[in-house]
Amino acid sequence: MKSDVPQSFPEAFLDRYNAVFGEEVLGRILSGFRIPRQTWFRINTLKSDIASVFRDLKRLEIVYSQSSEFEDAGWVEPEERDRLLGSELFANGHIYVQGMASQLPVRLLDIEPEHTVLDLAAAPGSKTLQIASLTDVTAEVAAVEIVRKRMFKLQDNLARNGAEHVRVFLQDGTKVWRYRPEHFDRVLLDAPCSSEGRFRLNNDESFRYWSPSKIKEMVRKQRRLLFSAIHSLKPGGKLVYSTCSLSPEENEMAVQHVLDTFGEVVDIEPIAFQADERIGTIAEWRRKALDDRIRGACRLMPSKRMEGFFVCRFVKTSSSNPPLKFK
Repeated sequence: MKSDVPQSFPEAFLDRYNAVFGEEVLGRILSGFRIPRQTWFRINTLKSDIASVFRDLKRLEIVYSQSSEFEDAGWVEPEERDRLLGSELFANGHIYVQGMASQLPVRLLDIEPEHTVLDLAAAPGSKTLQIASLTDVTAEVAAVEIVRKRMFKLQDNLARNGAEHVRVFLQDGTKVWRYRPEHFDRVLLDAPCSSEGRFRLNNDESFRYWSPSKIKEMVRKQRRLLFSAIHSLKPGGKLVYSTCSLSPEENEMAVQHVLDTFGEVVDIEPIAFQADERIGTIAEWRRKALDDRIRGACRLMPSKRMEGFFVCRFVKTSSSNPPLKFK
């Protein structure tokens, strides 16, 4: 009887990333796609405090580990996942399940309680909730989503988890800068992407729709959103750009396009986060040498702890007013 479980990823995918990363790194990436993944969570400080939740996890005899990197985060192994998700802590919104890599972009924004913050592609809202937990209830936090159905899910998620001070907008993120030019202290763009970092060998739905043309489609969206993000950012403000993709076009080349488009208006602030999963960014793509500053971005391989991820932190060094033209 033929098994329904796929034996490998698409040949074009394997050939592509063998060429990008080499056989050894690709082997580590594929291993990360196959291994059962831990369930990471974050304490929702909008509803509880860190110490109380960890005490309650012990009381409920849920076997967990507390993160050494993030004081408000922890994880359970796969066999403990159902107990965590069935707990009163999860039901009451005191913990929020969010991957380790997914937690990184907001932490890199260096948000202060009074900051004005824009989440430019917000649904389903995990990172928006993180932002809300770091800002005062009087601070301006704007969450933008273009798809109506996803916007309603975002609103519901924020309401259930105590983020009442976030304002949600049904809007095309590529146009936000026209209404709020140079308005925000911090901008997060966790961009729509090809989601390659989330592939799972035991779930062919995770990669069924993958193709090089999908990557090209995402690149067009990402460049327009980045253009809007930087024009929406105050001089001196910070933008964090992230994807859960492996592709250079969506990652290093997206960053290179920003540097080429905005010139001295932006710079890259290197990311110091260290992990066994971190590998160097690529230095060139299709015979084009990339800006050395891109080495400050962070590329993460999938593992038992996290999905594959890429994150880059920009600082806006001067005004982009009058607005530049999109390239």
